[in-house]
Amino acid sequence: MAKKAEIINKKSLTFLEKYLNNAAPTGYEWDGQKLWMEYLKPYVDTFITDTYGTAVGVINPDAPYKVVIEGHSDEISWYVNYITDDGLLYVIRNGGSDHQIAPSKWVNIHTKKGIVKGVFGWPAIHTRNAAKEETPKQDNIFIDIGAKDKKEVEKLGVHVGCVITYPDTFQVLNKNKFVCRAIDNRAGGFMIAEVARLLHENKKKLPFGLYITNSVQEEIGLRGAEMITQTIKPDVAIVTDVCHDTTTPMIDKKKQGETRIGDGPVITYAPAVQNKLRELIIDTAEEKNIPFQRMASSRFTGTDTDAFAYSNGGVASALISLPLRYMHTTVEMIHKEDMENVIRMIYETLLKITPETSFSYFD
Repeated sequence: MAKKAEIINKKSLTFLEKYLNNAAPTGYEWDGQKLWMEYLKPYVDTFITDTYGTAVGVINPDAPYKVVIEGHSDEISWYVNYITDDGLLYVIRNGGSDHQIAPSKWVNIHTKKGIVKGVFGWPAIHTRNAAKEETPKQDNIFIDIGAKDKKEVEKLGVHVGCVITYPDTFQVLNKNKFVCRAIDNRAGGFMIAEVARLLHENKKKLPFGLYITNSVQEEIGLRGAEMITQTIKPDVAIVTDVCHDTTTPMIDKKKQGETRIGDGPVITYAPAVQNKLRELIIDTAEEKNIPFQRMASSRFTGTDTDAFAYSNGGVASALISLPLRYMHTTVEMIHKEDMENVIRMIYETLLKITPETSFSYFD
C-alpha cells in the first residue's frame, strides 16, 4: 500500500482539477467521461460504456464474480425554459440546483455554436422594498446575456432546452481544503480511479472482476446506476458519494446527524446497506487505522447505493461518503485527507473480498 501522503500525487491532482473544471451536467456527461477514461486507461483491462454515457473500467473482465466500485459523474445545472421579448432567460432545474445562490452568478450556456456567457441578474438593493423583500425563487431568477431582444438571443444560438452550468473552477483553500462546483460527485469518480491506480501500481491481483463504474444521471434519480447495474449484474457494490458536513451554521444536527470534514469517511446505516458488507468495511478500517464516521439514513440513502442494492434480485451494497460543506453550491468544500481515506478504505476492503466471501445472513 502506498503511503497515505502519496495517494494524491501531482499527476492525480492535475487530473482532479481538470476533471472538476470540465462541465458535465446531467444528460451531457460525455466530455467528462472521456477525460476520466483517458486517466483510467493505464490501470484497467477494458471499458464498458452504455447508450446514456455511463463508463466502466474493468479489471479481470472474464471473472465470474463481479465487484463494483462506483461514483457518479454528473453535476447539477439549469435549462433555458423561456425567453422573453426583452431577451432575458428564465430557467428550470436539471437536478437539485439552488435558486438562492443564483443571483449575481456568471453562467455558461451550452449551444451548438459554443459557450454563451451570461449572468443571473437581480434588482439592485436601492430599488427593492426593504419592508417586503422578495427572495430568489425559481420563478423570479433570470439570466441576462446582454441581448436586446429575443431575436438577438436566438442569433447567438441560445434556445429553449440549452443547458446552463456555472464556470467556477477548482481552488485549494488553506493547503488541504479542495473547493469547487461539482465535487458532488466527480470526487467519487476521481477516488475510484485512484483505487484502480493503486491496485495497478502495487501490483495487486484480484480474484474477481472489478468494475470501476462512473454513472450518469444520478442527480435526477439514480438513473445511470439503474441502467448499468442491469448490464454488469454485480455480486457486490461499494458506492461512494458525498454527504453533508453538518457542523456549519443553520444545520440541525438532531435532524441531520453530526458529520464533519476532516474527521474521516462516513459509513452509512440504512436498509439498502447490506449489513455484513458494511461490517467488513468497518472491520477493515479499524484494522488499517483509517478514521471514519457513522451516519444513519431512513427509508433510502438518496445515492446510487439504492439503485444497486435493489437490482438483479438484490446486490450486497454499501455506501462510503465523503463529507462535504455547501452541497449544490459553487463552493463545495472537502478535506484532502478525507478524500485519501475514502480511497484507502475502498482499496483495503477490496483486498478482503474473495468469490467465497458470503454476505448471506443465513450462513
